[in-house]
Amino acid sequence: MPLPVVVIGAGPAGLACAEVLAMGGARVTVVERMPSVARKLLMAGRSGLNLTHAEPMEPFLGRYGDASAFLRPALEAFGPQAVRDWARGLGEVTFVGSSGRVFPEAMKASPLVRAWMVRLANLGVSVRTRTRWTGWTPDGVRVSGPQGEATL
Repeated sequence: MPLPVVVIGAGPAGLACAEVLAMGGARVTVVERMPSVARKLLMAGRSGLNLTHAEPMEPFLGRYGDASAFLRPALEAFGPQAVRDWARGLGEVTFVGSSGRVFPEAMKASPLVRAWMVRLANLGVSVRTRTRWTGWTPDGVRVSGPQGEATL
């Protein structure tokens, strides 16, 4: 039986978490208090959606200053090329701008988010918007939303 997991928040980190968990076989529910997912990502996409930077790892890490040592393992595991490959897997081709920044050819976030949501649905991830986490119970996670109170 798949492990049930609740991810709180449907921003990029929450959606990425849901994707990885679902790919690993978990039964994932994402709860989001706002009426739609990835709101900040969609807002960022209005100005071109800079996904990553196309420079060698050392200069890329140098942009993070004192945090670079902490971030190194994560960026080595899922670095700029992995981000581009992930976007391509969603059908969004990327390009490198004159500044070295990487953008989707569509220059906006909405196609990427739509494709991501289709992928998550195909993985069996369920998303509950307008739903708040209200606490823990002995049986799981307590939420409140348009359907009322529930334990997930």
